[in-house]
This record gives sequence, C-alpha cells and structure tokens, in this order.
Amino acid sequence: MGTYPRAGSPRGGRHGVHRIVAERVAQSPEACAVRDPAGTSLTYRELWLRAGWMASELARRGVRPGDPVAVDLDRGVDLVVALLGIARAGAAYLPLDAHAPAERVARILQGAGVRVAVVAEGDARRRQRLEKAPALTRVAVPRSDPGHEPVPDVPVDEEGPLYIGYTSGSTGVPKGVVVPHRGVRRLVTGATYCTIEAGDRVGHVANPAFDATTFEVWGALTAGATLVVLPSAADVALERWTALVRDENITTLLLTTSLFHMVARARPDALGTLRNLLVGGEQLEISAVRRVLAAAPPGRLVNAYGPTEATVIAAAFDCTEESLAGRDRMPVGRAIQETRLHVLDEDLRPVPPGATGELCVAGPGVATGYLGLPERTARSFVPEPGTGEPMYRTGDVARLLPDGELEIVGRADRQVKLRGFRIELEEIERAAVATGHTEAAFVAKTGEGPDARLVAACLATSVPHAETARRLGSDLAAALPAYMLPGRWTVLDTLPLTSTGKADRRRIEELLASGPEPAGARPEQEGPDLGDPLLNALAGVWAELLGTRRIGPGDDFISLGGNSILATQAASRIGELLSVDIEPADLLLAPDLGELARQIAQLEVALP
Repeated sequence: MGTYPRAGSPRGGRHGVHRIVAERVAQSPEACAVRDPAGTSLTYRELWLRAGWMASELARRGVRPGDPVAVDLDRGVDLVVALLGIARAGAAYLPLDAHAPAERVARILQGAGVRVAVVAEGDARRRQRLEKAPALTRVAVPRSDPGHEPVPDVPVDEEGPLYIGYTSGSTGVPKGVVVPHRGVRRLVTGATYCTIEAGDRVGHVANPAFDATTFEVWGALTAGATLVVLPSAADVALERWTALVRDENITTLLLTTSLFHMVARARPDALGTLRNLLVGGEQLEISAVRRVLAAAPPGRLVNAYGPTEATVIAAAFDCTEESLAGRDRMPVGRAIQETRLHVLDEDLRPVPPGATGELCVAGPGVATGYLGLPERTARSFVPEPGTGEPMYRTGDVARLLPDGELEIVGRADRQVKLRGFRIELEEIERAAVATGHTEAAFVAKTGEGPDARLVAACLATSVPHAETARRLGSDLAAALPAYMLPGRWTVLDTLPLTSTGKADRRRIEELLASGPEPAGARPEQEGPDLGDPLLNALAGVWAELLGTRRIGPGDDFISLGGNSILATQAASRIGELLSVDIEPADLLLAPDLGELARQIAQLEVALP
C-alpha cells in the first residue's frame, strides 16, 4: 500500500541519448529532422553534420566532457543544432530564459560555472544581457564547415549530464537541476503515455528554458520524426497559431496547461487533427478538457505530470469521456514506463490508499541532484525504501483514488505553479526585501486556472505607499522574470501577528485574497475614443486580448485580467503595431494604461 509501480520497458544501452539519434541518421539520412515554417529545414544527415561542427567548435573553445554550456537561443533550427552538438561534445546544455532579466542570468551563469555560451548572431538585446558575465566566451552556431579538424564524438555514459534546468529556489537563488542522459532515455524510449513514430510531426512550441523542450526535441529526434518549430501562441493571434498547427500537419503537441485552457475557451475544435496531445504544468480543468473532447477530440489527450527533477513526465492520465465520468477533479494518473511512484508519510512510510502523503518518484528518470547544492540535494533526493536507489521528494501532497489513479491535492511547502512555471514564493519575498524598499514581504497565489495570479503585501516605510509599491515593482522587474512578478502590492502599516508574535500569514493571505474586483466587475468608465491615437491603439490591443470593450487610461492590465501569457501577447502585438520594442514586464508593471502610453511615447512610435 502506498507504492504504485507501472511495469516498465527494458532499459536501453548505457550510452548518451544522442546515440539513438545517430541510429536514426543511419536509417533515414534524407528524412526531414527539423523544419521552421519560415522555410528552413534540415535532413537528419544535415542536422548531424552541423551538430558535429558545433561539437568541434566547442572542443576548440576548451569545452570538456561534463562542462555546462549556456544556450541563449530562441526556438529554431539553430537551437536544435546547438543541443545536439553540445551532447556530442559530452557537455551539458543550460538553456537560458529569453525573458529573464540580466541580474538573474548572471547569477545562474556564475553559480553554474559557465565559461562558454552559444548565442545568436546579431541579437543586441541578448548580447547586452550577457555583459554582466565578462569572462564568458560567446560562440555562434556554425552555418558552414568551420574548417578546423573535426573531433570524434566524446564517449558519454548515460549517467553523464545532458542538461541543467533551472527552477525557482526558496533561498532566493535559482536551483540548477542536473538531468542525466538516462533520464531522457527513460522519457522517450518505450513510452506508454505517447507513441511517436518516424512519420510524425512534433510541434516545438515550448520556451527553450522550459523542460517541455526536452520532450519535444528528443522525443522527435530519437523517433526519426520531424520537429516543426512553431511560434508561441502568446506571440501571434490564436487563429493564426491554430491554423499553423493544422497546415503544418502537426501530429504531436505538448502544451502548458494555461495555453491549453486558452485554446479550449476560444477554439475547442482546433486540436482535433492531433494524434497525441499532452497537457502539463499545473492543475488541469476538467471543464476545459470536456469542451475539447466534445468539439473535436484529438486521437489521444493526456494529462502529464512531472517535475523537472523527474525528467519532465512521471505520471500520465488518458482523458476520455469514459475516464472523466463522475469526476470533478483531474487526476495525474499512474506512473509511466520505468517509473515508480510512492505516497509516503513524514517518515517515508507508505500511507493507506485514500490517505494523503507526499508523492515521491523513483526510477531512471530521477535527476542527479542540484548543481552545487549538496545539502539541498540530500534533503530532496533520498534513498528509495526497499531498493536504496535515488528517490525524489516532490513536495506535492497526493492520494490514491479507489480506481488506482493518483490525485494531487496540494503542496507540502510554499511552492506554487503558475502558467506552467514552478515558483518558490520565498524567492520573491527575499528578492523584495533585498531591494531595501521594505523590511518584510509576503506573496501568495490567488485564483486557479486562467484567473490565477500572484499578489503581495509588504511592510510600509516612511515612503508613501504608492511609491513603495512602484519602487518594489520596478526593482523586482530587474531581478526576476515576468512570471514571478506580483500583479499587485498591498502596503501594510502594521503586520498582523499570531499569538506567538510571528507574522500571521493566514490573515495576510486573507487580506490579499480580498483585493480589487476581478475583471468584468468594474463599471465602464470611458468610451471607446480616448482622444489620443496612442491610447486608442494600446486600448485596442488590450481589449482584444482581455475581452473588455471599454478601457480607460486609469485601468491597469492586471486588474482587467492580464497575466504573463497575455502580457507576452500584448507586448508582441504592440511592438508590431507601433514598431517599438517593449517587454511583457512593461505591461505588468505600468500602474495604468495612461502611464504605459507615456512610457511608449518616449520611444519613437510609428502610429498606424
């Protein structure tokens, strides 16, 4: 009781996952390996050749087996070449989030000891972002034979690191999860949750720094399938994005839960052409799944669960009308191949079926640990009862349902998931105090699904409340990625205290939960013509994305229902419309539409 294994497939050979790709190159050298809808594509032979050039260039720059190599590239053919080339060099790739501020990137690079980064040529913004790491050697992806002597692939054991994925850290410092080759081999070999074949076309839509990219890239390449690079649905109109999925004959997609919810609300019939649709990242709404199943069901729709420390996916649940019958909450299902799941008490003993306990994961998918954090690794990666093999404590509270499926019911700590990102609330709180604008900060997540957002409270200083909130927001935007920025700061003159004299988090969270009215509850204040072409243009973009027809200069993006995904969409559309370069954080931090317009007016704006 409390331990729920799934019969696994035999483990493969003990070599790097890229050797499976080599087998596909030998079998079908002229098959299309990766394609960009803009027209660029590489066959498996061409991809292997260019990845070899990449590996040779890295070796020439002093990269040794096991070294971390940062990758600062967007989705695209070059990214795939870089990842495969780094693997062939025996190194570990460390993808950087394009939206992370320079300070956070610098901390990650320094903490990981990165000496070499693969970068895009001519990207001034990203080049500036890396300037805080002056000792960094920057390398571009070779487009032609570099001319120096090629080096043979470095022998790699499956225990060797393939990549380092960074997640939020409760100490205020991001944690680097070291994922070995065996973890990815387990993910893509003999998969029970998704079958990818040579004729499939796998969509590449994930942020390269998000571990869904691991499934997309290696799932496609190890199967001999075609990886099709798609724009994020946050960067283009949803109609255009769904048309691309259809026109590119995509058969397999892994979507974040938030993106799936967005599509399910607006175009529930748009995913019916898929053979495999996986959804993961946070709690999946049953109502959204039922809308898609009723409108145009894909061949298979799977709720995928798994932390980065368990290599992307540890459990899966097949969503059908029959499997959802009588349920009001989505389960995460059962263990996938070569994975063992346990629901354990505080002493790591199994709990009875139906009782709650901490969900723990064991098997080849478990990561090596946290880079440079031995104490944190020892707390989170413990011996599995009975085998002594490494087991990861997820911190998720789960229970076994009567039908044998697992359900997540909450967290054992203060970690939350928001739009697919794991966030340690303490990291935001520590960063807020570190700005010097407050002596105490408290962050909470309110709402679920598309209504979820971060809100925060802080202790007042001698500075006026509004100015304290503005300064906090501004400084945090330079230290944290946009998805970790609270949408609202409440400044408290005094802290509610418990009977023991400690800050009463429960009362503070109640104060935060009773914030401004949600979108749709606000009275209409302004007419559609705001008397200024720039305001009208911005209001038009907001109205289209937020579903609110009447927007005034005093409205703010968050209160109208905005979030980081919508902010990314808005920034992209405003950039195209006005020929300006703005970041999602600009929308999230601007106190209202009028202030955003004033900030943009200082740029050279080309009004339509």
